Amino acid sequence: MDIAKIATTRRTAKAFDPARKIPEAVFAQLRVLLRHAPSSINSQPWHFVVAASDAAKARLAAAAVGPYAYNAPKIRNASHVVVFCVRADMDEAHLAALLAQERKDGRFPLAEDLEKQKKSRAAYVELHRGVRRDLPHWMEKQAYLALGALLFGAAALGLDACPMEGFDAPLLDAELGLAARGLRSAAMVALGVRGADDWNAALPKSRLPDEALFTDL
Repeated sequence: MDIAKIATTRRTAKAFDPARKIPEAVFAQLRVLLRHAPSSINSQPWHFVVAASDAAKARLAAAAVGPYAYNAPKIRNASHVVVFCVRADMDEAHLAALLAQERKDGRFPLAEDLEKQKKSRAAYVELHRGVRRDLPHWMEKQAYLALGALLFGAAALGLDACPMEGFDAPLLDAELGLAARGLRSAAMVALGVRGADDWNAALPKSRLPDEALFTDL
């Protein structure tokens, strides 16, 4: 795999072909990718809402209103749309669920390893909750690690994608009942095959030069 070629040829899709659908076996790979995305201290403070049917995508598109109305066609015409949600809090129930899963998956070969992991993770949560007071932002940063992985993974599979923050988040949260589940929406990614009317497809990519972005020590 030539990752440089993927990086330099990938384009954010500005329009999708509604007739082109992602096969379920292919989308299943993206689900695996999201589930196994990295996060600080394996905190996994995310939840992914997937819309594939026209009715489900219409519910999401209803939040692309007002200044965000330009995103509604992308949401409706994409094959799949993933809503990236983050937890409202890194509570004890979630921390316990993480430890239980890690134990089930064999992450603690020694009895004391579980307690070490518990204390280490709690220390980081307290750092962001009580010291830096940026816990919501810190959890959102973890979700964006998964979002980046999804964009690159989609490109590696020959799919097009469009990440979006342009939607009415309170409206979407209410539509999906996220608050009752201890969640809030952060971003969406529309996935599919770009349409013939995608004006961005033929434009050259533009990035700052290597020497402006890297310092080699």
